[in-house]
Amino acid sequence: MKRPPTDREILKKIHDRYLIDFGDFDLSASEPTRESKIYAPIDCRVIASDLNVDPDIVFGRLYYHLNKKYGYRQDDGSKVELFAFKVGKDKHAVNFPLLSAVLAELHQSWFRFTAPLVLSAAAFIFSILSLACRGS
Repeated sequence: MKRPPTDREILKKIHDRYLIDFGDFDLSASEPTRESKIYAPIDCRVIASDLNVDPDIVFGRLYYHLNKKYGYRQDDGSKVELFAFKVGKDKHAVNFPLLSAVLAELHQSWFRFTAPLVLSAAAFIFSILSLACRGS
C-alpha cells in the first residue's frame, strides 16, 4: 500500500504548479483570470494525479485538515482561510501567501529533523569504519 502524501508534499506540489499563475495575476486587466490576487484557484484532480492519489484525498486534506490547522481569525473577527471552497466565482482556492508561509515552515521543520539525523548517521558510519580499520 502506498503511503499517503505528507502535508509538505501536497503544499509543495500546489506551490510549484500554481506559483507562476499567482504571480501573473493582473487585477487591472480587462478580464482578470481570477476573482482575487491572494486566493488562487487550484484543481484538486491535477494535484491528486501528480501525487498519485484520489482527488478526494487532496480536497479532504486541504479542506478538513490543513484549513483547520492553518486558517485563523483576525482581531476583527474575519476569517483567513488557507483553502476556501469558493472565492467569488473561483472554486477551490488557496490563500497563496499563507500557503507559502506554511510551506516554508514545513521545510524548516523537515530540515531541523533531517540534518541532525544525517549527521548522526554519518558519525555512526565513521565510527564503524574506524573500528573496522583498527581491527585489521
